[in-house]
Amino acid sequence: MILGIDTSIGTAVAIVDSAGRVRAEAVSSDPRGHAEVIGDLLVRVFGEAGVEPAEITAVAAGMGPGPFTGLRVGIAAARAFALGRGIPVVPVASHDAAARAHVDPGFATAGAAPVEGEPIAIVTDARRRELAVSVYRVENGIPVRIVDPHLVTRASTEPLDLFGTPAAELPETTAISAAALARVAGERLAAGDAGADAADVEPLYLRAPDVTVPAGPKKVGT
Repeated sequence: MILGIDTSIGTAVAIVDSAGRVRAEAVSSDPRGHAEVIGDLLVRVFGEAGVEPAEITAVAAGMGPGPFTGLRVGIAAARAFALGRGIPVVPVASHDAAARAHVDPGFATAGAAPVEGEPIAIVTDARRRELAVSVYRVENGIPVRIVDPHLVTRASTEPLDLFGTPAAELPETTAISAAALARVAGERLAAGDAGADAADVEPLYLRAPDVTVPAGPKKVGT
């Protein structure tokens, strides 16, 4: 069983079994208040799935792109759970999960069957009148990232490469599926390609935190 946790947009928690079946998923669409709801969501998914924490074998952590504070809540929760159980944390870019949900018929966000070689743009709100954009191409039915997450202003009229239209005119993803996140992690584990542990992977922050550590003590005159 894999526990998926993502706080890049709202707060999403899910449990997926070894066959990729979604056992339970709970979501809060509030773009803030991650710390206030994540504990309740964890309790809910374990109750709905009928699964004990000891049955979880790995935790998928959504690594963004997302705001600094919100993203840290989900990553910290994933690491804390994994540390307590002595199991691995698998880092997964949140946009990777969104792209997977886009092409997988098992998810509500999936539309028509993906066309081989077709590009997919994942566009999410980055606040401050900006969008976070990643681009994928469908290969053997699986979305493969070809353009890493980057920021684009909402007011930009420059067409996005491969799409011929500005990013603001493309469909916007408003939620990340923790179940899709967990499914991606499970497939990577099964293929022996889980990548580095989340502790060694830098999260995809939208921008640097507003609060920083001072360079040193200030001199005070008399």
